[in-house]
Amino acid sequence: MNSYNTEDAVFALATAWAKSAIAVVRVSGEGCIRTLSKAVKGRLDINSLPGNSAHYCTLVNPSDGRIVDDVVLTLYRDGHGYTGEEALEISCHGGLQVIRSVLELMANLGFRQALPGEFTLRAFLHGKMDLTRAEAVNELINAQGRTGRAMALNRLNGALFKRISAIKAIIVDIMSTVEVQLDYSDDEIGEDLTFPMAKLDNAISSLNAIADSFSTGRLYSQGARIVLAGPSNAGKSSLFNYFLKEDRSIVSEQKGTTRDFIEAMCEIRGIPVRLYDTAGFRDLSESEIEEEGIRRSRSLLEAADIIIYLVDSTDTSSIDSSVVSDPRCIAVLNKADLRELHKDGYLNLSVATGLGFERLCDEIASRLTSDVSTSDESALVIESERQKENLLRAVHALDAARSAVLSDLPLDIVSMDIQEALEALGELTGEVTTDDILDRIFGSFCVGK
Repeated sequence: MNSYNTEDAVFALATAWAKSAIAVVRVSGEGCIRTLSKAVKGRLDINSLPGNSAHYCTLVNPSDGRIVDDVVLTLYRDGHGYTGEEALEISCHGGLQVIRSVLELMANLGFRQALPGEFTLRAFLHGKMDLTRAEAVNELINAQGRTGRAMALNRLNGALFKRISAIKAIIVDIMSTVEVQLDYSDDEIGEDLTFPMAKLDNAISSLNAIADSFSTGRLYSQGARIVLAGPSNAGKSSLFNYFLKEDRSIVSEQKGTTRDFIEAMCEIRGIPVRLYDTAGFRDLSESEIEEEGIRRSRSLLEAADIIIYLVDSTDTSSIDSSVVSDPRCIAVLNKADLRELHKDGYLNLSVATGLGFERLCDEIASRLTSDVSTSDESALVIESERQKENLLRAVHALDAARSAVLSDLPLDIVSMDIQEALEALGELTGEVTTDDILDRIFGSFCVGK
């Protein structure tokens, strides 16, 4: 790899750069315990202590003996801990100046600042996890909703690796049948071996099912954009606050209160959502600021996954038919507590009483999940573009093998296609990999992980 030198002992802050009760500095690499022992005050000899143990001590600057902090050291010997190599974790006080002093001490002792994802890379290289689990670490950290978190945790626990391994076993079995026929004549085999087409079809179907789950994984990990739009005073800001369960957007009877869009994250039926409250659509002649707010609001509609178009049921004179006709639009008649109006294609809602809110949430979830395979938190789904590419590459190779068999092409061609599928799955799990692939994967991690 061009950017990672795994021979160095490295360090990084594993917790957030922010004031907190404690902070954790992670160190990993051969000889790191002996190097740190130079900064441990008193008679505690951490070199003789067992691994997988924690010890209270005081860290000092070796050059002048000045105290850095009272800390807890957690020690890991080779083969243990997160990285699988000699490592330690320093739990220090969480003041920013304390954190800075500990990090400066690490640099002065000769440790190198870790690069993004370097600890997880070392865990992968030392066999602590396969590549699907390594990617799941980053996906778990970046998960924005509880369902996405559960799905990432499922992959981290090995669900994807186990499923791919099972499919690979089927493909290897198919390959063995082909190789027997390539290596021996029919007379030597002693029986007529038919190609196991049913097994091949099963492998193709299973791989396609995992690849098809990509849209599900992306939805529950990255979320969707929902824009609240409609005429002024239709109740957009009230609905925005209702979703968030807090007063984020100003609510007023006066038209034009929202001059620009406001955004916030929330969760709807387990789906992370970035919600936008926008300026009300109306014809203006006096306010350039509000005109600009409306222009920005309309530009948001282009990138929206869902548009919730609110109309005041007591005043339906300002409906924008071009927005309502958009297939992404959910049209809503608000203030049903004042006037319940039945209009084709519209949902009735009262933000004031909560009437119709659950139905609206169901409709949003239904729209967003219409092309995804499942919303089950325990389901096996992927959200990695790299994994999807390798799955489809394997499917393409197996499809080619199937066509070759049906066309009575030589078995050595069939064997090459099957081998291509195995290589693609090997890249997916990390059994076969390149430096470029590892740089691409771990370079997206945060420092300290």
